[in-house]
This record gives sequence, C-alpha cells and structure tokens, in this order.
Amino acid sequence: MTTTAIDRRRPPLGGFSTANLIMEIRRVLRNRRTLVFTLIMPAVFFLLFGLPNKGQLLDNGAQVTAYIMISLAVYGAMVATTSGGGMVAVERAQGWSRQIRLTPLRPAAYVATKVLTAMALGLLAVLVEFVVGAASGVRMPAHVWLLAGLAAWLGSLVFAAFGLFVGYLAPAENVMQFLGPILAILAMFGGLFVPLEVLPHVMQEIARFTPVYGVGELARAPLTGDGVSAGAVLNLVLWTVAFGFGASRLFRRDTTRV
Repeated sequence: MTTTAIDRRRPPLGGFSTANLIMEIRRVLRNRRTLVFTLIMPAVFFLLFGLPNKGQLLDNGAQVTAYIMISLAVYGAMVATTSGGGMVAVERAQGWSRQIRLTPLRPAAYVATKVLTAMALGLLAVLVEFVVGAASGVRMPAHVWLLAGLAAWLGSLVFAAFGLFVGYLAPAENVMQFLGPILAILAMFGGLFVPLEVLPHVMQEIARFTPVYGVGELARAPLTGDGVSAGAVLNLVLWTVAFGFGASRLFRRDTTRV
C-alpha cells in the first residue's frame, strides 16, 4: 500500500491576499447599517452643528467650521474602524475561528486583513466628511487638508485595535450595543463634540487620558497651529499598543480553545 505525503507548507504571507482583502472591503460596504453610522451620521452632525457656526473664526483666523469638520472626521474614522474591527465578533459566533484552524491561513494574516479593512472604511469616512465640509464652504490651505486628513485616518488605527479587542471580548449579539454608547462618551470626553476648553477643569484632565484625546489633538494641530504635543503622541501610541496587545491575547485564547 502506498501513501501520499501531504504538503503542509504555508502559503506566502501566511495566506494574506489582496483578493481576500478586497472581498472583505466589499462585504463591509454592502452593510447598509454600517454605512449609515460610519459615513452618513458624522456628515449629518456637521451639517447640524457645523454650519450654524459658519463665519466664526478661531484666534488664529481659521474657520470654526473647519475645526468642527476635522473633529467629526476623527469621530467618523473612529466609528468606522471600531465597527470594522468589531465585526470579528459576528464571525466568532458563526464558528469562523474553528474554520481558520483547518486552513493554512495564519492568525497574523487574518488579523491584518481585518485591520486593513477597518482602516479602509476609516479612510472613506474621513474623505466623506471632508467632501461634505468643502461643499459646505470650509476653506483651508492644501497642507492642512492633507495633514489633518492623514492624522485623522492614521490615528484611527487605535480604534481598529479597540474594535478587535471588543470583538474578541464581547458576545456577537452585544458588541454593537457596547460600542455605540462607549464611542459617543469617548468622543464627548475627548473633545470631538465640544472643545475641551469649554468643559469643566476636571473633565479636561480626564480627557487627556482617553484614547480619543491623542488623535483629536494631532488631527486639529495643522489647523490651530498649536503644534504636535508629546502628550498627544504618547497617548495615541500607548492606547494603540494596549488595545493591540489585548486583542492579540484574546485572539490566541479564542483560537486555542476551539
């Protein structure tokens, strides 16, 4: 009797492929509920709360509407990336974690696909907010548009990690119920809905320790001219590392027990 050796070699890049990434992005974009909360609602918030401030200026002469637009772009990106990362909870409930163990797909490739999908959705959220702002009369120098947009988008990586963390922590049927109120509270305490300067001193101090503070300050810095503070950068890095580490530990625990 002859036997055939089974080829157990891993595929290139651990199974990561652009085709699978594109498929994931398309799947997310077909979810109407996700698009409403990540793309439409932040734009509506700008029209409701930004346009009434049209004509008002900051101390450096920049438009108040531009300040609000950037803040809501950050909010849209954080909701988008968190939702994208949190979708792993649904796949866990469907038994996808078990299927991964039966395929050559490495866990790192799976997580990378989820993070990149979340970041793609976050980029779209920033672009939509900026297009609505520009169409509504927001005017900024070209470098401010670029730097603020990049900061809002790249900074939202912390919330992609947060979404993965919650997705592996909470049951699928409850994950969005957790994320919605938490993101709204974080946005309020982080100075996205109202400037931190108008909040009580105690809330201003609390805000500096929230994961929203760093990305919000970095995104608005090109407009306000305040410069990039070391505290904002440290805030962003530490929260990203913390959520990323937590998500990786929960992922290993989840795949080990299936």
